[in-house]
Amino acid sequence: MGPISSTEATEPRGAGGELSGVERGRVLAVARASIEHGLARGGPLPVDPTDFAPALRAVRSCFVTLYRGGQLRGCVGSLLATLPLVVDVSRNAFASAFRDTRFRPLERDELEGLEISVSILSPPARFEVSSEADLLAKVRPGVDGLVLRDGGHAGTFLPAVWKRFPEPRDFVAQLKLKAGLPASYWSTTLSFERYTTESFSESGSDEDERPRI
Repeated sequence: MGPISSTEATEPRGAGGELSGVERGRVLAVARASIEHGLARGGPLPVDPTDFAPALRAVRSCFVTLYRGGQLRGCVGSLLATLPLVVDVSRNAFASAFRDTRFRPLERDELEGLEISVSILSPPARFEVSSEADLLAKVRPGVDGLVLRDGGHAGTFLPAVWKRFPEPRDFVAQLKLKAGLPASYWSTTLSFERYTTESFSESGSDEDERPRI
């Protein structure tokens, strides 16, 4: 997971406008080409942003998720936008295939049947809550991605994870566990940010309904 930024906004800002179908296709093509380049060369595909449309040159962050046989095969992304979108896609696609420590590095014979999904993030916005009850009342199921931080603990769930944990209490509890905290944990030192995503996949769906974790 990339660095977690904090802003003074209290509501998520727009992600910069949705991509066209052609632009989404180019993003997915870059992601797949970067994985193939990683198999051949051991690193992400070098990308020149000037070869792409302005929407793909914009500095934005993303997560790239891989599935094989309907099962999660890798998911790596950036919360803080620091790179042109196509560069971030290339790097995160490579990292999802070869650097997600939950999985062994992808092998060439796994390319067949591999499906790629990309989620483009709005800038994470500071989410002020006074208690866990306040958090559960304010978080928007199916809409909000959530970032949790407390000292050295941090974790995030993308909005698609609501498909797996549709109740706010379960969603928040599982996020705490992901961050290495007890599910029942609460402290005044906890801080939260939220964001929205534009998600699309090689299957052609506008919003991939499978959970990304």
